[in-house]
Amino acid sequence: MAEVLLFHHAYGLTDGVRAFAGRLRAAGHTVHLADLYEGRVFDSLDGGAEYAAATGFDTLTARGAAAADRLPAGLVLAGISLGVVPAQRLARSRPGARGALLLEACLPGPAAGGPWPPGLPVQVHGMDRDPFFAGEGDLDAARALTGAAPHGELFLYPGDRHLFTDSGLPGYDEAAAELVCRRAVDFLDRLG
Repeated sequence: MAEVLLFHHAYGLTDGVRAFAGRLRAAGHTVHLADLYEGRVFDSLDGGAEYAAATGFDTLTARGAAAADRLPAGLVLAGISLGVVPAQRLARSRPGARGALLLEACLPGPAAGGPWPPGLPVQVHGMDRDPFFAGEGDLDAARALTGAAPHGELFLYPGDRHLFTDSGLPGYDEAAAELVCRRAVDFLDRLG
């Protein structure tokens, strides 16, 4: 089975992120959670985004790299929204990475640190009218990434919600989140 390092979204390491990790574990995969916010969890997206901006994406990515450094090679790097930043950058640069699972965000090549490694599998999920994913260029970046990666998959879900995979947030979409989880487990099964 696959070994995964999962990075949380802008709210922090919420119960919903923990629940998603639990679903992957229940399917037989080992999942580690990285806490980029050092214990802070926010009640609003704006509060978390302000903290992330004040902390700096380089610092958050460095925290993510430090979490990865404590784990063996051969990880699948996974992120939800903000967590895609360290996940995608580490998947591109960390020796031995097995793949990337990107939920609700995707960085364009230059922001991710350069071209995608040849043969590295990637799976991206997002809603087709999510103002962040579809409206801010992430969908275009996801199409480019998955189109260029030999083992790239892009899954779009009908809707305009952001953070639809977190069961504890208002944007949660149970049916879409269930499908994301099934597809993610299939992806991890292939990598394991």
